Amino acid sequence: MTVFYTLGDKLYVNITNRCPCACVFCLRDSGKGVGSAESLWLPREPYLEEIKAEFDAMSLDGMTEIVFCGYGEPTERAALAVSVCEYVKSRCYLPVRLNTNGLVKLINPDFEVSALKSFDSVSVSLNAADEAEYLRVTKPKFGAVSFTAMLDFAQEAKQFAEVCFTVVDVIGEKQIKKCRELAESMNIPLRVRHFVGNNESYT
Repeated sequence: MTVFYTLGDKLYVNITNRCPCACVFCLRDSGKGVGSAESLWLPREPYLEEIKAEFDAMSLDGMTEIVFCGYGEPTERAALAVSVCEYVKSRCYLPVRLNTNGLVKLINPDFEVSALKSFDSVSVSLNAADEAEYLRVTKPKFGAVSFTAMLDFAQEAKQFAEVCFTVVDVIGEKQIKKCRELAESMNIPLRVRHFVGNNESYT
């Protein structure tokens, strides 16, 4: 069971395979593993104590950041993600980032976004600049409310951590330009990720 894996100089945390979206460019559809992980498919979800023990046994030599990002949406287990983040921060001084689709309030309406203050940064998958394109590209199970929920989450999360939006360059220059305009209107930076396959599109 792969909970921690590396790609470049980053250590990634894989705590669930559940996700409410089926993005058209999702790496889950193109292979079993990423970076040092032969497979990110979990036979079951790891327990908190198991994650702690595995982290304690790891070497962080050469690592520059710890990122919650695996073959699922980390906020499917939002409370556990926060607990793991707090534990990691108590054991090392590396910055910790949450990669998320921003739908935690639809996944778990009772979750308090303020709990994300444990993270140094939160990266939100914007994916598209309008609701119709977002639904086409991301295919969230919650339907049309998802786009606004994602934007609202990003706006709220800014109060507690450094937030940026991300898009994958396969959406095309026209959409990227619109996404940049939307991000600027919300005063949130936009990062464009280059999609070239399982080992280079994940950061």
